[in-house]
Amino acid sequence: MAGRSRTASQRDRVIPVPLELPGASLTYPFGDDVNVYKVGVQAAAGAGGRHSGGKMFCLVSLYGEPGTMTLKVDPDHGVELVREHEAISPGYHTNKRHWITVVLDGSLEDSLIRELVEDSYDLVVSTLTALTRFDVDPDRFPLPPARSRRT
Repeated sequence: MAGRSRTASQRDRVIPVPLELPGASLTYPFGDDVNVYKVGVQAAAGAGGRHSGGKMFCLVSLYGEPGTMTLKVDPDHGVELVREHEAISPGYHTNKRHWITVVLDGSLEDSLIRELVEDSYDLVVSTLTALTRFDVDPDRFPLPPARSRRT
């Protein structure tokens, strides 16, 4: 189809969004066909490039068209999103109450998907320990002042 410009798919446009967030890491614990974005990951020793720890906040399927993105969500907001958007359903292969799956077919604005990724990230970061949150983003999550010990 010479002469036709092809625009990037929505999956191609939103796939870099999770890595824009502080401390986000791309991992492949389920194989090469799913990008798993985690926060709070510690690099493990060894040449295997494996990671340890961290918590998932986003999964993106790399097979099939148009592709999907699975995100953590506040349960009440998730119910509302599923009700309002045909492209959003309860999480695929995840806890249906706490995760949603978004079909990346272009029916949702990229800005909404970006907002959902950021919300998922924030929910997961809020569950990390204070020290891990500090490691992720020290400006946003300063350590609490040390308590002085009374004797």
